[in-house]
Amino acid sequence: MDTKYKKLIPVIYLSGSAAVAGLKDAAIVSEDPAALAAQYDNGFTDALMIFDLSDTDREQEAHNDLIREICGRVRIPVFAAGRVRRMEDVKKFLYAGCAMAFLNLAKKENAELAAEVADKFGADKIGACFSDTEQVRENEPLLTGNVSCLLYVGDGPLESLSAITMPVPVIAQISGDMCVKQSLTPAFIHGVTGYGVNKRIGKLQHVRGKLNANGIPVKVRKAAHAWSEFKLGPDGLLPVVVQEASTDQVLMVAYMNEEAYNMTVSTGRMTYWSRSRQEIWVKGLTSGHFQYVHSLTADCDMDTLLAKVEQIGAACHTGSHSCFFNEVLTEEGKESFNPQKVLLSDYQTIVDRRDHPKKGSYTNYLFDKGIDKMLKKLGEEATEIVIAAKNPNPNEIVYEISDYLYHLMVVMAEKGITWEDVAEELARRQKKEN
Repeated sequence: MDTKYKKLIPVIYLSGSAAVAGLKDAAIVSEDPAALAAQYDNGFTDALMIFDLSDTDREQEAHNDLIREICGRVRIPVFAAGRVRRMEDVKKFLYAGCAMAFLNLAKKENAELAAEVADKFGADKIGACFSDTEQVRENEPLLTGNVSCLLYVGDGPLESLSAITMPVPVIAQISGDMCVKQSLTPAFIHGVTGYGVNKRIGKLQHVRGKLNANGIPVKVRKAAHAWSEFKLGPDGLLPVVVQEASTDQVLMVAYMNEEAYNMTVSTGRMTYWSRSRQEIWVKGLTSGHFQYVHSLTADCDMDTLLAKVEQIGAACHTGSHSCFFNEVLTEEGKESFNPQKVLLSDYQTIVDRRDHPKKGSYTNYLFDKGIDKMLKKLGEEATEIVIAAKNPNPNEIVYEISDYLYHLMVVMAEKGITWEDVAEELARRQKKEN
């Protein structure tokens, strides 16, 4: 875990089909855990902690689905703990999108499990929960090199943790009446979570300012250019061209005033000035279709801003992904295409066939027949690739690979897996190898 900055981490407890924010201090119950998680990803939190309080395997499976949905809704890292008994439980947390899975040291076998899961997934993905220092002291040989973070969930004062040398950074769970500054002051505490963070969720910008003023290092976004450096239009506004970072598609054009610019920089969520309503407009605040900043770049004249974003849902109020869909002029001739986007386009066509069946469509034939038929065809196409690879004509293998990728995408659509999911997993592996 990065220890350059100390971290503020809200927590959600999954109980039944609901999310409970706070247990001992107070309970905020939400029937939509992903929506609650999105509220906590407000630009001033560093991660999100989730505790799975399931009692049965069936409930645990349902919670894993909720965790996957949460990981898809938030941009901050998600940490997960609770009901980890075997490697499979750790794998499900990580495959759902969690950045780290925590073992409970109250169970002796979990300390022994640490080395096994660290060997498979990497120690940077594994943490451990403890409620008293003896659990750390007794298991230190099993923890060293196999976990990258400890999570203190005990009731004792944080000062008591200084009785032993912690082998890795510690995140402490704090109650609503505990002072965040005092909790983060000890050198061995690198983050706080619990209701003490949840309670202050709307005041974290102020909390971060006070922490920095007191010499406690917390991450604060800062723009390279101040608002005064921009050349504004007659209305005092700055036009913003918004582009999707993953596809380069232009989504919309909007405007910022100084307050919107500063809010965008400080929160990481695109915020504009609505010319029609004459008010600040946080994109997605009512619809849930947030835009998360990847980069902000000014043009050569400093009079226009290019924002590359991660778009959640549709950018346009009509429900279209992009506001630019009214074709004005298209020159006839050879159709141009972006090779990087062909698979995304084909996948979207397959999903559209699934959701809007078309008579005579082979894709709909496969969806009607079900997963067994899809897998049979996928296996057949894989065999065809092997055969084609043994032949001298390279065109044949290109044809067979194309067939295979089509059938693979049908299976992906059936199972709800996107190319973004696959790309994220490949990026995770690449990061681990580097």
